[in-house]
Amino acid sequence: MGLSNSTVTKWKKTGATPSGETMTKIAAYFGVSVDDLLKQEKDLAPKSKVTDEDIKFALFGGGPVSDAQYEEVKQFVRFIKERDAHGKKE
Repeated sequence: MGLSNSTVTKWKKTGATPSGETMTKIAAYFGVSVDDLLKQEKDLAPKSKVTDEDIKFALFGGGPVSDAQYEEVKQFVRFIKERDAHGKKE
């Protein structure tokens, strides 16, 4: 394709996107469309932020959970993080 290793490394390190002409060459090399390449990039993008509702569902299996119960779980997590930050892992 005529691309140097340093060019590809630069893309990886900086998150830069190749120019249109280069994208066309890459797509042709792999036998896909430029749209397919860009779609892959979107699929690899970070997903949306996890919500409190997502966490409650994961912890309590979708069953009912009060705000007080959820707050207690969050307090316990803070305790564990603080304990571990001070090197008191057991």
